[in-house]
Amino acid sequence: MVDQDTTEDFEKIVDLIAGTQDIKSVLDGLTEFAAEAMTGATGVPIECAVTLHRRKRTATIGGSSGRAVVLDRIEQTLGDGPCVEALESGVPVLLGDVSSDRRWPEYRNALTAAGIAGALGIPMKLDDDAGAVLDFFAPLSGRFNEQAVSDGVRFAEMAGKALRLAVRIASAEQRAEDLRAAMDTRTVIDLACGIIMAQNNCSKDAAFALLRSASNTRNQKLNEIAEALVNRFSGPGDAAAHFED
Repeated sequence: MVDQDTTEDFEKIVDLIAGTQDIKSVLDGLTEFAAEAMTGATGVPIECAVTLHRRKRTATIGGSSGRAVVLDRIEQTLGDGPCVEALESGVPVLLGDVSSDRRWPEYRNALTAAGIAGALGIPMKLDDDAGAVLDFFAPLSGRFNEQAVSDGVRFAEMAGKALRLAVRIASAEQRAEDLRAAMDTRTVIDLACGIIMAQNNCSKDAAFALLRSASNTRNQKLNEIAEALVNRFSGPGDAAAHFED
């Protein structure tokens, strides 16, 4: 049975996705929510960043604070640390005490300089070729105890499901926008070809060849040449209205 806190947390994450306009905003909101949840679990102010891995590329995308983002990017640059290991292993990786743990010496120096005493990387599964990690930072050592890690894993499972949905929505919207842009470009080019055909009594292939020649001569994109020609005849912004059938 799902407990009340879990239900409320998932509802908040869903509301977050519904109320944001792009994937970057979703990730920033998720890290802020994650930091807040982990702050409650540990009793100290926790900061959080999120790293996405997709198609063999890894990048820090969002964070609850500028410091969290910087520390996460340092770790990605070094290629070594709890977040990197969590991403590679698929299991949570804890750096409980920066001062006593001997792993990742360069990254520990960066954490110490930033006033961070503990770090925790928790992976999130996205799609077959994608993954993500929540990277938590604590100002005191020993705060990421067993219960805190368990809470972090629970949150990451919910966040991962929400993030998969957000990525799919963003991808679908981008594909739709790309299609609209392609259709608009095709519309303008077709209209321009029609104008040239009417003026020169030539075929569509010949009209397109003239457009392409003008594009090469003026070193302008083909759709820009076409749009300028159409605007001279119909006025700016009217091209799409002529392509409704």
